[in-house]
Amino acid sequence: MIEVAGRLVLDEEVVGGRLGIADGVIVAVEPAAVPPDAPFISPGLCDVHVHGFGGYDAMAGPEQLDGMARALARRGVTSFLPTGVTAPLDALARFGEQVREWRPRAPADGAQPLGLNLEGPFLAPERRGAHDPTHLRAPADADFPTLFAPMLPDLRLITVAPEVAGAPAMIRWLAERGVVVSAGHSAATLAQARAGYAAGARSTTHLFNAMSGVDHRSPGLAVAALTTDEAYVELIADRHHVDAALWPIILRTKPPDRLLLVSDGTLLGGTDVRRATLGGLEVAVADGRAALVAGGALAGSLIALDEAVRNLVAEGVPLWRAAAAATRNPLALLGVTDRGRLAVGQRADVIELDAALGVQRVMIAGEWLA
Repeated sequence: MIEVAGRLVLDEEVVGGRLGIADGVIVAVEPAAVPPDAPFISPGLCDVHVHGFGGYDAMAGPEQLDGMARALARRGVTSFLPTGVTAPLDALARFGEQVREWRPRAPADGAQPLGLNLEGPFLAPERRGAHDPTHLRAPADADFPTLFAPMLPDLRLITVAPEVAGAPAMIRWLAERGVVVSAGHSAATLAQARAGYAAGARSTTHLFNAMSGVDHRSPGLAVAALTTDEAYVELIADRHHVDAALWPIILRTKPPDRLLLVSDGTLLGGTDVRRATLGGLEVAVADGRAALVAGGALAGSLIALDEAVRNLVAEGVPLWRAAAAATRNPLALLGVTDRGRLAVGQRADVIELDAALGVQRVMIAGEWLA
C-alpha cells in the first residue's frame, strides 16, 4: 500500500492527514499530525475546456493529443476534455472520430480523456470571439443525427448560443442523449437565455466573455447564468478574461458546487511561442495575453488549470473551494463520480502542492509520474 501524507484538501476543509492507496484506489483517509509546512494533497484537476497546451493542439491528431495529455498532467491536470474550435463540419467530424479512436490508447502518464468538447460552430456571429465566422452554423440548418453520429457517445460538452435559429431544438436533442450543453458565445436577451436553460442547457461557457452581460436595462446571458442556481458557470481565472474585481460577484451569486474553473488553454500555453494559427486565425501573444492579430479579440488563455486555482486563492478564496471548482465540480457536470475527491473508493488521481500551490508531484490511478 502507498501512503501519502500532508495537508489534505477535503470537501470543505484542509486538515492534516494521510491517504492509503492500493490498486489505484484510495482505501484509507485518516487524520494525522503533519508539519505546518507539509505539502497540500489535492485531488487531481479536471479541465473540461482546453484546446491545447505545451505546443500541442487538440485538433491536430493522435500524437498531438498524446503530447497535450502529458503536458497537462505535469501541471496537475489528471482528467480533461480535448476541446475543438469552430471549423468546417467535416473537420469537426474527423476530430470526433480521432478522439474516439485515441481514448483507449491515451498515454497512462498523461491526463486521462473523458470524451470531447466542441466550442462551436453553433455560435452567434456578433459574439464569435476568436472563432472563424466563415464556419459558423445555425442549428436550424443542421441534420443532428448525421452531424453528431461520429462524435457520440464521446461528445460530452458543446457550446450553443441559445438565441440562434433552431437552438432550443438542438439543446433538447443533445440533452436527451446525455450531452451537456453550455450556453455561450451569445447575444441572447435574458428571456432567450433562460429559454436555453429551460430547454436543457446546464452550463455556461466562460462567463462574461463573448456574451450579453449585466446591463441594468438590457440584461443578457450573464444575468441568466448568475441567477439560475442550477446552471454551472465557467470562469477563466487568468486575470485577463475577467477582472478579479468581478470574481466575488460570481462567488457570492453561484452555489459553491456550480463554479467551474477552466483554462480555455491553447497550444501557446506553457511555451515561449509568440505567434500561431488557432482555428485558422492568426494569434499573437503580448503582455501575457493571446489575441487575434486582426481585431484583437482574446484567443484562449496561456495558463493551465493549476494557475487558475492559485489565482483564486490569492484573492482570498479558501483552497478547498478553489480546488472544488477544478476537481469535483467539473466532474459532477459530466456525471463522473469515481474521482475528484479524497475519499475511500475514489480513483487515486492525486496531486501534491507546495506552500505556494505549485505542483510538485502527480499521481494518476495510484502511480506517481516520473
